[in-house]
Amino acid sequence: MHYLQIKDLLSKVELSSVILDIMLGFLLFAGSLHTNWTSIKSRLKSITLFALGGVLLSTVLIAFLLYYLCSILGIQIDLLHCLIFGALISPTDPIAVLGILTKANVSKKVESTIVGESLFNDGVGVVLFVALLEIVKAGNSEMDFSLFGRLFVQEALGGLAYGMVLGFALHYLLKSIDNYETEVLLTLAFVMAGYTASFFLHISGALAMVVMGLLVGNYKRDKSMSDRTQEYVHKFWELVDVILNAVLFISIAFVMVVVDFQYLYFIVGVAAILIVLFSRVVIVYLPKYLLSKLTDLTGNEAIIVVWGGLRGGLSIALVLSLPDSPYKVILLVATYCCVVFSIIVHGLTIGKLAKHIGKKTILDNKSFCFLPK
Repeated sequence: MHYLQIKDLLSKVELSSVILDIMLGFLLFAGSLHTNWTSIKSRLKSITLFALGGVLLSTVLIAFLLYYLCSILGIQIDLLHCLIFGALISPTDPIAVLGILTKANVSKKVESTIVGESLFNDGVGVVLFVALLEIVKAGNSEMDFSLFGRLFVQEALGGLAYGMVLGFALHYLLKSIDNYETEVLLTLAFVMAGYTASFFLHISGALAMVVMGLLVGNYKRDKSMSDRTQEYVHKFWELVDVILNAVLFISIAFVMVVVDFQYLYFIVGVAAILIVLFSRVVIVYLPKYLLSKLTDLTGNEAIIVVWGGLRGGLSIALVLSLPDSPYKVILLVATYCCVVFSIIVHGLTIGKLAKHIGKKTILDNKSFCFLPK
């Protein structure tokens, strides 16, 4: 009885559209608004490497491993849908782990790397996903590289440019007004109108919101907003962030109630967890050894960055937005397994891991200091 009621409710609400078309813009703007650009700027090279190169490499790696795994299990799934899974599961979401990392006293370098990576790889992941999904909707069962390249450039570059235009426009409007209530409403209006317009412009609203949030929160904010306005704007968007994240994760629980789990799909889900973990290790450690000057991470810091790459509601939202096909349930189960494992296992252990590594580093340094000359 309750199962049918929940299923009927979800079919009417169209949860994926609510998350992708409405909530995502608010979440990304709120996250970037509270981000310190100075700390991000100091780690910009490594963040760009992980957010752009890391997502691309992770998408391809996960896709091929999943494709061959499904072939071994006798599950028919095309490589294009495997690439879509790679794109939706690659972005990290450290919102839940960020507070834990702060309490564990991890270095600012690690914290800035994880936060900056998550901000931009959400946008990159969405752009990849949208470009691949357009190829599927066009009726292609195989990868069309020319179409993908055009869509990717259009979405990514268009989103970045659009975000800068919105950010500077909002900055100058806030500068011309000295009323905190009006300024809070202005930020809300820009997110709602700007994100909605991005769909009609066929550019990445996700990247646009990230760029706009960074500009408003960091670019000459003392001139654009009074201290009182800054306090109200930040508190308002912090509250929005908390509420929407709570709604997001509650929604995920309802979605999984109506998913038809099959034994074979569960095996794929468990294997997908291992594949995603492996890809995370590769995209962190490969540049650490090949491009050590760009990443500038110690061995202990790399471990925290690997384990701090949580997957969250964005992945669930993206997989729910897939058109109905024989592959959708497989990808939904695999995504759910990865997200739940990430939130429960990574989320509950990252703090202890960070503290353990911190204590070990201190002990190693003390041992080093007392070595005989």
